[in-house]
Amino acid sequence: MKLKNLTYLTAVLLLTACGSEMPKPVPTSYATLTITKSDITLPLKYSASLKGTADVTIKPQVSGQLMEVCITEGQQVKKGDVLFRIDSRDAQLELESAEANLLAAQAQESSAKLEYESNKNLYEKGIVSKYMLDNAFNTYKQNKAAVAQAKAVADRARVNLGYCTIKSPVDGLIGSVPVFAGDQVSQVTYLTMVSGNAKMYAEFSVSETVMAETEEEGMTLADYPDVTFLFKNGNEYNRKGRITSVTGTVDKTTGSVTCKATFPNPDGILYSGIQGTVVIPIEVKEVMVVPQNAVVRLQDKSLVYKVGADSCAYSAIVTTVGFSNDRNLVITSGLEVGDVIVTDGANNVVEGQRVIF
Repeated sequence: MKLKNLTYLTAVLLLTACGSEMPKPVPTSYATLTITKSDITLPLKYSASLKGTADVTIKPQVSGQLMEVCITEGQQVKKGDVLFRIDSRDAQLELESAEANLLAAQAQESSAKLEYESNKNLYEKGIVSKYMLDNAFNTYKQNKAAVAQAKAVADRARVNLGYCTIKSPVDGLIGSVPVFAGDQVSQVTYLTMVSGNAKMYAEFSVSETVMAETEEEGMTLADYPDVTFLFKNGNEYNRKGRITSVTGTVDKTTGSVTCKATFPNPDGILYSGIQGTVVIPIEVKEVMVVPQNAVVRLQDKSLVYKVGADSCAYSAIVTTVGFSNDRNLVITSGLEVGDVIVTDGANNVVEGQRVIF
């Protein structure tokens, strides 16, 4: 008798399993939220690369033998500090020659001036002709022009001599130095780069979509509050920056605009080439804020489950702002103040399911 009962029970179970699915346990209690409006700060995060506000490539202005390298890689320098010295002997001789020619030209100009003034007095007394006066005046003008030309040559020689001593044009940090004393250098020789790191740019790109959304909120990037720079390890730089530049055109390839945030760097902690993240806090007022786990992503749509008067959950398509913080989203359409939505467990809710809360 017991064996018959067991066989009968097994058959019933098999028929039940083959004919229909076993009912699954359905949760009947979910965390919910009543929609209100509030203020929220949302962080915009963008990958960024640091660059000195005055990164200057150093190349010679004259050719010659490099006599002295006065700096080392990574050295902090001030504007006007000597970086390199090029053999200046030829430049010194050219300057001395040019200055001698200038003195000779000035002497000839002085003689021509005296000759002209003498002829002018004689012409007024009727002793010399107008032709002689004009000829003396023209000679004086020619010598005066020769002085100006000789002075320009001397000035150029003096500038070239100055180019033999290469000085830093900015305060900054020395980059790589691929040359050595004794090398022959010319105008195309790369000597080093001075990264003007008293202030640093963090360059990053902002999508056209985000730009449009912020403009709808009546904001421009230039109006944003202080921004933060995060290193790759997640540590925060200890000084705040400001957005100082936004390009006026959208890159057709990337669909974005390039922005620059400027950070003070008095301690020299930041270097050109460092990669990190710029965090821009966006303050949004009087908006509907929901937890991220309340929004269900379905392909290109965002859904929330509203709890109706019958205590059942019904899906509603919502629109969200394209940026958020780590916990919350801003809803721009699809909900009204006073609506009740499912939060925790929203992914498990079935359309029309009764929700007890």
